[in-house]
Amino acid sequence: MLNRSRLREKVFILLFESQFNGPEDMPEQARLYLKESEEACDDESAVYIEERFNRITEKFSEIDELIQKHSSGWSIERIGKVELSVLRLAVYELKYDDDIPAKVAINEAVNLAKKYGQDGAGPFINGILANFAD
Repeated sequence: MLNRSRLREKVFILLFESQFNGPEDMPEQARLYLKESEEACDDESAVYIEERFNRITEKFSEIDELIQKHSSGWSIERIGKVELSVLRLAVYELKYDDDIPAKVAINEAVNLAKKYGQDGAGPFINGILANFAD
């Protein structure tokens, strides 16, 4: 099984891909990504990632409302796709996953933003997520 950071990163990548594919295409896209990418997943990791991805996408409307509420001056449409994917994952972890401490969720989100996002994405993500930790 992959470690939690790698699992989280793979969920993030699927969330990012979902912004370019219809919901009907994502099960096949997920299977392809998890089995045929450079770092193919073992079955246990693949099941975890797909289940986590599905739970998050089921809550997109609630999560997006929370992001909108806590990102003063930023509409969902203005937030970059990478940053939005990171925020969706982190907000899910903060609001719906009691197993992940808030500090860990925020730190991991900032790291993903720094790795995949534009310059300044880390502080941007941190600033929005800090509103959730209060």
